[in-house]
Amino acid sequence: MADKLIIEGKSKLKGVIDVRGSKNATTPLIAATLLTSEPCVLKNLPLVEDVRKMLEIIKKMGAKVEFIGERDVKITAKNIDPGKLDFSLINKMRSSILFIGPLLVRFRSLKISQPGGCVIGARPINTHLDAFARMGVNIESFDLKKNGSRSFNIYHFKAEQQLKGRDIVLDEFSVTATENILMAAVLAKGKTVINIAATEPHVQDLVIFLKKMGADIKGEGTNRIEVRGVDSLSGAEHFICYDYLEAGTFILMALATKGEVCVKNVPIENLKLFLSKLKKSGGKIILRENEVLVKPTKKMVLRKVQTMPYPGIPTDLQSPIGVLSTQTEGLTLIHDPLYEGRLKYLEELNKMGAEIVVCDPHRAIINGPTRLHGTKLDPLDLRAGAALIIAGLTAEGTTVIKDISQADRGYEEIEKRLSNIGAKIRRIKN
Repeated sequence: MADKLIIEGKSKLKGVIDVRGSKNATTPLIAATLLTSEPCVLKNLPLVEDVRKMLEIIKKMGAKVEFIGERDVKITAKNIDPGKLDFSLINKMRSSILFIGPLLVRFRSLKISQPGGCVIGARPINTHLDAFARMGVNIESFDLKKNGSRSFNIYHFKAEQQLKGRDIVLDEFSVTATENILMAAVLAKGKTVINIAATEPHVQDLVIFLKKMGADIKGEGTNRIEVRGVDSLSGAEHFICYDYLEAGTFILMALATKGEVCVKNVPIENLKLFLSKLKKSGGKIILRENEVLVKPTKKMVLRKVQTMPYPGIPTDLQSPIGVLSTQTEGLTLIHDPLYEGRLKYLEELNKMGAEIVVCDPHRAIINGPTRLHGTKLDPLDLRAGAALIIAGLTAEGTTVIKDISQADRGYEEIEKRLSNIGAKIRRIKN
């Protein structure tokens, strides 16, 4: 059974909280270390479950993983065997899909199970499959029964020759597809052009690391990236960027609870529209160099929030924004066009006394301010886990989050860090 969180609401949050390294940047960086047999060093590692699982997967393949500091890891993938991929671990996390690009371009043959991850709606991998097929890869899928009755949906990728650079048009602004193709293209033959490429900060961080390894890439940060394949890559050292999504979560938490919190290590450049929206809505936010001070805010009016690909308001911050909307004045329209399951957490907020109408899988109207009351809650995905923690801190009485494993995937020791700024929150281990 998973651990629980017990939260006593209405505590005043006050103090300083540090943002850690980006989870969404770290997982592709770990995958990228498989592109070379030379040692790579990643610094500023967030110690969260998704990162631990990624490291465990590459260790089982034969990579040498050494922690050379609390948050610094040295990875040497000289003697790895993709045949030792642990399907049971891959099946639990979406980011495991990022192993396809580096392993395929290095070994030309790979069997991998369907990646898992958050329950936020359909997350097909067709964009990845179409791109790899364009690069000369044959792809088959089949079911494999393992460990008795457990069945895995398996993809078999096989290239008869070195992968070939191609002009690729993605069907959507897919972050993981952009990252996967980038990692395959750096060692492919010729030039690859990725059109409709994602521009998120973690994509740009991956490009910085690949360039340090010797990759030839142009156009990062735009929707058209050019990659010229090279013969080999060397090891490199890289400081992982800070997590703009975690920073945004803490800022929204302070606003919803009317706290006074200084959030440090904030990549303000990556949150410009988000921060502008909050300030224009009445949020008392003071921007400093690499930090944001949130002052107690009595009245905010949001009206409408629509998530968009970067540099728009991130879909990963939509859930915490939904909680904040229960405490702002009047009606707020939440529109998240990306995932049809991203609004399921609103059902949990209604259990707490929120006034929310879910119009369709992508839109909801939230009336505020409302008094939330503590109850037992079920988070369905990583960001919903963080949102329900905010709701528990905002509510009157006791809130029990029955499964905190989702939040653990992306937020390191969340209960300890929040306790340090005044939250009455504790973990019950199972």
